[in-house]
Amino acid sequence: MGKLFNKLFKPKNEDSPRFRTEMAKRLDGRHIRYVTRRIDNEDIVIGRDGSLIVHGDEFIVLSDGVEKFRAKVVDTKASELMSLDGVIIEGYNLEKNGEYDKVVAYYKYYR
Repeated sequence: MGKLFNKLFKPKNEDSPRFRTEMAKRLDGRHIRYVTRRIDNEDIVIGRDGSLIVHGDEFIVLSDGVEKFRAKVVDTKASELMSLDGVIIEGYNLEKNGEYDKVVAYYKYYR
């Protein structure tokens, strides 16, 4: 009964841990073309060719074989771009000593 209930009634509050966990699971395993970070109102490419990974209770953006973003799943806010070409990921980045960080990962498409 619990799984059916969860499928029928998806969480709508983007700040809830359940919503953030489900969003992270949905993004898990996605391949990305590149990752950008906004610095002084300019998007800077910080990595190319990688993937989005959920490992245990952490959400990881891996690019060029290096972790560009790592945060706890329940502390990570992820929202897809209106074009559905990528996702904005923000939270307290453990790779930057717990500083608040925001990156944009653009998906790789296979035809």
